[in-house]
Amino acid sequence: MFWPPLRRFSLGGASLDAGPHCEAYNRAAHAMKDVALAIREVLETADPTAKIMIARRVARAWRQGHLMHAFCVEMPTRPARPAVPLLLAPNKMPKRKSGALAGRIALLHALAHIEFVAIDLAFDMAGRFGEGQPRAFVDDWIGVGADEALHFALLNRRLRDLGSHYGAHPAHDGLWEAAESTKAEVLARLAIVPMVLEARGLDVSPATISKLERGGDLRSAAILNRIYHDEIRHVGIGTKWFNACSESMGYVPEAIWKSLVRKHFRGDLKPPFNDSARESAGLTRDYYAGLVLVT
Repeated sequence: MFWPPLRRFSLGGASLDAGPHCEAYNRAAHAMKDVALAIREVLETADPTAKIMIARRVARAWRQGHLMHAFCVEMPTRPARPAVPLLLAPNKMPKRKSGALAGRIALLHALAHIEFVAIDLAFDMAGRFGEGQPRAFVDDWIGVGADEALHFALLNRRLRDLGSHYGAHPAHDGLWEAAESTKAEVLARLAIVPMVLEARGLDVSPATISKLERGGDLRSAAILNRIYHDEIRHVGIGTKWFNACSESMGYVPEAIWKSLVRKHFRGDLKPPFNDSARESAGLTRDYYAGLVLVT
């Protein structure tokens, strides 16, 4: 995978200047940028190709020590979005087209949109909550964001191989609604995004991969298999930080997780669950027992 060379960031001039109120920024501005400024650039980039490039560049700059662990700007309320795909409420989404190729394209497009939004979810986690957390928290979530950028790139390339592209179909806007409802509390964000939404991906991925393999689309299956194993690690990162933050606040992790899910998650936790993958990520049945929808 090609990683673009590290270049200096351009963040739109004075409009994003941290200003004289941030002494840490002023002392070190000549040497390196505030990581929050770099993260904000990712979130405010709408074009998918540009977002991928900037996300990778920020991740590389952070790993190489070219960004300060400082947070002198707030994260935007909502990330920039491209003109397409058209974003609809989940209940307004059209039914997927019938036919083997059309169905695969619709599936891959839906997954590409999930990965595109996941780039912003990961970087927003680092930029919104990183100031109150150890440096390793930012390490982990910027790394997750770089993974999500790669996942999106792989899926969009596959869509093009199949004669389509990201933006060719509508997409639902439910993922960022979860971010908006948890923007004020790190525990709530960790509980809902990695430990509910991403964990659901662990449940459905094996069957989706098998279906693609049976249909002869081994290339798409291989991409989804790569994503699946990365997402086990991402859920593990979310669970690790949820446990650490819960315990530092004096909470029992499993108990506070259930309370936060009831408060912030609008749907139901529906079986069947991929217990082995969830347990590999540290998300044991002790968390979701008692919250499961009985069918």
